[in-house]
Amino acid sequence: MRPLGRLLRLAVPARPRTGLAVALAAGSLAGGVALTATAAYLVGRSAVVTSFVEIQVALAAVRAFALSRGGLRYLERLVSHDLSFRVLARVRAWFYEAIEPLAPAVLLRHRAGEVLGLVVADVEALEELSARAVVPAAAAVLVSLAACLLLAAIDARLGVELLLGLALAGAALPLLTRAAGRRDAVEEAAARAELRAALVDLVQGAPELLALGQEERQRAGVAALSERLRRGQDRLGAADGLASAISGLLTTLTAVAALVTAIPLVATGHLAGAALAVVPLAALASFEAVQPLPAAQQHLERGRAAAARLFALTDAQPAVRDPDPPARRPAGAGIEVRGLRFAYGPDEPAVLDGVSLSVPPGGRLGIAGPSGAGKTTLLNLLLRFWDYAEGEVRIGGRELRECRAEDVRAMIAVVAQGTHLFGGSVRTNLLLARPGADQAALEAAARAARLHDVVERLPRGYDTWIGENGHLLSGGERQRLAIARAILKDAPILVLDEATAHLDAGTEAEVLEALRDLLQGRTAIIVDHRPAVLALADRVLELRGGRLV
Repeated sequence: MRPLGRLLRLAVPARPRTGLAVALAAGSLAGGVALTATAAYLVGRSAVVTSFVEIQVALAAVRAFALSRGGLRYLERLVSHDLSFRVLARVRAWFYEAIEPLAPAVLLRHRAGEVLGLVVADVEALEELSARAVVPAAAAVLVSLAACLLLAAIDARLGVELLLGLALAGAALPLLTRAAGRRDAVEEAAARAELRAALVDLVQGAPELLALGQEERQRAGVAALSERLRRGQDRLGAADGLASAISGLLTTLTAVAALVTAIPLVATGHLAGAALAVVPLAALASFEAVQPLPAAQQHLERGRAAAARLFALTDAQPAVRDPDPPARRPAGAGIEVRGLRFAYGPDEPAVLDGVSLSVPPGGRLGIAGPSGAGKTTLLNLLLRFWDYAEGEVRIGGRELRECRAEDVRAMIAVVAQGTHLFGGSVRTNLLLARPGADQAALEAAARAARLHDVVERLPRGYDTWIGENGHLLSGGERQRLAIARAILKDAPILVLDEATAHLDAGTEAEVLEALRDLLQGRTAIIVDHRPAVLALADRVLELRGGRLV
């Protein structure tokens, strides 16, 4: 199935609202045609009647159509936007669920700005798909057929002329616009995505760019992408303007053709003279239904391109797949690794080569070694971020590949040097570990991590905003918050991945004191190269070149 079709299937639960939006849009457009036709008849009839009574029905109809058109237009906008937001919320939830299994292995192959563009821009591009593409197209078909039948009731030739004009303006013209603008639409969307990724790089890397004196070069690249995006938008705008001009020309020609056909009908008595103006004006009014279709075609093309990019990511195979059926969650906390071998790609060298180790329940194993020795890779395999093809890794005697990744990760708490803190409050970051924790539990975890006194001094305590990635806190405070989060999770296995890196001696001593309490009664793997941290372990192994030495 094509990407757009697959995407529209996600909106299946919104079909009742889609039908209601189409009905309201068609009613509003039909009201416009009826209002124009009735008003034209009223003006023509007023010139020949001698009593107000003879036109009071037409006058009441004009009022009714005017009021109903405005009311239906308002309701249609209300329902269409509600529909768009509901579909958007559903697509956002689907997209996050689809990419979650891809983290971190698959997502690391993409730039942060690229993924951000997919999450924000490409998903939001679909917001306009229903309100500005699907609903207008369906309403246009209904109103066009009704208008053609109305004129055909007067004379078949009038219905055929109107049908031809509406088909050219509402079908042929959008198809030509699509053919002419498809390449520009794809280019504009690609330029927008690249620009967004470059802007994210520019903002995130601003300190390094300034320090290296490369900010002008980066800005020049952003300016070039901006110019490329502008040119694409100009081409699309020019195509849209040309389509509008051609649509206006077709509208005028159809109205003139209808008038020319209707004049002899008056002469032969098949059409009342007072109703002559109804024919061309009703034809003109009916073109309001097809005028949005060239723009709808552009929205459709943008939606198709966005859907293709979304599915290009979500269709990627995750690095780890849960077994079917999965084994039960491990009951014990002992860890055994036997003959583990792993490489990040089929043509890449082995990062781990025949690693074997064991940690009894409640034991503490330290792993030292130089950078690139495979220490973090070992932890990533233990957390099931990547899968291994050779060897065994067991927790509580159960092979990890037999278990759901979610069950394995629920047993492990991690304190790393790069633990991510979200741009929220202290409370928000702590509740990630245990969403239902009450205030007493939060404070107990913070006290155990030597963080509570720090939080109490903050302006709003636990509700204080800590900045993007916790940058309003010091390095030691961020680490203690990560420790408090691990305490709150209360997992039986603890992984410390250089948890005190980049801390000064005084702050490291405070963090180590909190870690000693956290280690009590837990199985632990402590990856580090600092003797003070490795002293927390019962024994220490050294990893070099993917092998234990």
